[in-house]
Amino acid sequence: MYRYDAFDQALVDQRVAQFRDQTRRFLAGELSEDDFRPLRLQNGLYVQKHAPMLRIAIPYGTLSSAQLRVLADVADRYDRGYGHFSTRQNLQLNWPALEAVPDILAELATVQMHAIQTSGNCIRNTTTDHFAGVARDELVDPRPYCELIRQWSTLHPEFAFLPRKFKIAVSAATADRAAVQVHDIGLRVVRDDAGALGFEVWAGGGLGRTPVVAPLIRPFLPERELINYLDAILRVYNRYGRRDNKYKARIKILVRELGPATFAGQVEAEWAALRGGPSTLTDEVLEAMRAAFAPPPYRALEDAHDLHHGAGVPASLRGQAHADAAAIAFHRSAGDQAGTLHAVDDPRDGAVLGADALGEGGE
Repeated sequence: MYRYDAFDQALVDQRVAQFRDQTRRFLAGELSEDDFRPLRLQNGLYVQKHAPMLRIAIPYGTLSSAQLRVLADVADRYDRGYGHFSTRQNLQLNWPALEAVPDILAELATVQMHAIQTSGNCIRNTTTDHFAGVARDELVDPRPYCELIRQWSTLHPEFAFLPRKFKIAVSAATADRAAVQVHDIGLRVVRDDAGALGFEVWAGGGLGRTPVVAPLIRPFLPERELINYLDAILRVYNRYGRRDNKYKARIKILVRELGPATFAGQVEAEWAALRGGPSTLTDEVLEAMRAAFAPPPYRALEDAHDLHHGAGVPASLRGQAHADAAAIAFHRSAGDQAGTLHAVDDPRDGAVLGADALGEGGE
């Protein structure tokens, strides 16, 4: 899993300090509710009818054991001892006290977690296949692309106040477990006829009150142009998306009203001005990010054949790309902890968990 570098940690720590001061000013009456609302939303905090709700990002559905322990401790001390894993790889706490939220965020920062842009009209956390990195049917590990998108989109000044929330998903597997076609942007990793890596790009999908399956707007985008093309899509949406009616403000409505071909033409024209520019991904950047997601040193099994083919192998056992390892799904069928967790044994840090669970709760 990705580990923060000094820049990542400093950014998260600074964001916690900034939000602590914003919360203090709001509670002291120095900020109005209207002024505080966009600040708290971009730090994952909703104020609902009965209590605040804090949405915490779980990048790419993966948790280290240290992170899971801190989440459990935070839930015990600041909430009611449980949280809700969401379909978009977050954890939601539904009963934190408003004045305690900065302390919660500070504790999360000690284990490289945050709630930045988990709500509000901005680019939300990028999601992927919950078996990413271990799935036997994946072309490549999609998580390096997700992390590049996270770094590009975090606190992006041009896209901090979009017409509406914006969600991106990436898949590299034969089976699309990331559901890319029901996201604002869906990316599917493919190879062209020459074997070069790139993406199918889908735009304008979504669920909610108006479910829409996204149209394909580009059958092959070169790998290096990922960020440039995302910039182009977001600029078109930011320019033409509606802001007068939140029910008609999502990109799926814009794509439908313009028509997929016209929308794609606008994106291509914008991309023409960005292509090959400063955000073009280099070999060095791509290789460094792939190295950040190198697989752990798996323990050898005495008989790997029995793991996948022995008598009584449960249906929850999934084959991995690594021949001597397997992913196991654990199902909890009821209660506030309901969801599906998969575990990968990592000798460096205990059990690594990922969420693929049930409800999202109005994200």
